[in-house]
Amino acid sequence: MTRSFQRAAAAAGTPDDLEAAFYDALQSGDLERVMACWADEDEIVCMRPGGVRVVGPAAIRSAFTALLEHGGLDVRLARVARVQALASSVHSVVEQLRVTLPDGRRDAVIYATNVYHKTPQGWRLVAHHASVGGMHDADMPTPGGQVLH
Repeated sequence: MTRSFQRAAAAAGTPDDLEAAFYDALQSGDLERVMACWADEDEIVCMRPGGVRVVGPAAIRSAFTALLEHGGLDVRLARVARVQALASSVHSVVEQLRVTLPDGRRDAVIYATNVYHKTPQGWRLVAHHASVGGMHDADMPTPGGQVLH
């Protein structure tokens, strides 16, 4: 698959489609598909759990190269709350990340915010900010009521 085809596929459709493409690329460990989801702007920003703030396409590529060097991530979206207005869409997500520790497999909860903008090339990721929510052995709790804060 060529890079231009990947970019077109990632940008097609809705912010939900792009988010699905982003997480699918993370799961498969495909750096080119991950990067195809990002805008080509100098100001794009990524902050991974426990990491530093990374700005710009080259720095983000480097960060994801290191993250995916051992293959894909076992990450699933557990919940998504969306706010969309005109050419922007903000998704507050709860990710469930399965990790292997010395004492066995555990689930890590990650809270992330993904910001998408509609560009002339289609929807693109412009910001991803993620924080560790904790680790647990049980399944994710079911969501309660919504709280605006």
